Amino acid sequence: MKLDILAIAVHPDDAELGCGGTLLAEKQRNKKTGVIDLTRGELGTRGSAALRAKESAAASAIMQLDVRENLGMADGFFKNDEEHQRLLIRAIRKYRPEIVLANALDDRHPDHGRAGHLIKDACFLSGLRKIETSGDNGEPQVHWRPKYIFHYIQDRYYDPGFVYDISAVFEKKLEAIKAYSSQFYSDAYPVDEPQTYISTPGFLDSIIGRHAMFGKMIGVPYAEGFITEKMIGIDHFDRLIQKDT
Repeated sequence: MKLDILAIAVHPDDAELGCGGTLLAEKQRNKKTGVIDLTRGELGTRGSAALRAKESAAASAIMQLDVRENLGMADGFFKNDEEHQRLLIRAIRKYRPEIVLANALDDRHPDHGRAGHLIKDACFLSGLRKIETSGDNGEPQVHWRPKYIFHYIQDRYYDPGFVYDISAVFEKKLEAIKAYSSQFYSDAYPVDEPQTYISTPGFLDSIIGRHAMFGKMIGVPYAEGFITEKMIGIDHFDRLIQKDT
């Protein structure tokens, strides 16, 4: 299946946190959307890989994704090397996205930044025709390079290159995040596991505050921020959101 927008995330729940609203909004515009998780998040302090898979499936249904796939890389120990690049290249060529939404290039969690660079490099290499890969059925794949890679902003704050209005789908985004009850604050989850940085009520409050701040930049209730290393061009001004002054 060819996708319009593919989010690539190192851990299940990264896409929901970083760009879940954008995926939901684009789905409402009849775009084909999907997520590739690089790892199963098996090193997480709370929950398990099996539970994370169930939570991921529930979140995917909320976001109405067309596809979600997990590449099974080793949480915490994957590398930005040829082996992992080729694995990701095969996935990129399989879904041929126009736009890739990727982990931040630097963040509090070292996996995020390492994954951001792995995704960036794999997207470029995927466009080289002399790199040969095979699909799920063993057939040769055609080279493919996404037109844009946008890195969602995660824990560390960065000034966004642009922000995306997610006001209309913000409650659905929160619902998708809360599907990961083992990771984030939930009255329904057993309390016999350690509290973590992201499992406190304050963490979700900070997510809401961050999106409210990004929304304020363009005069809307909520927005997600992205960083782009590629210059974005426009051919008319009608798509620009004007903030009231």
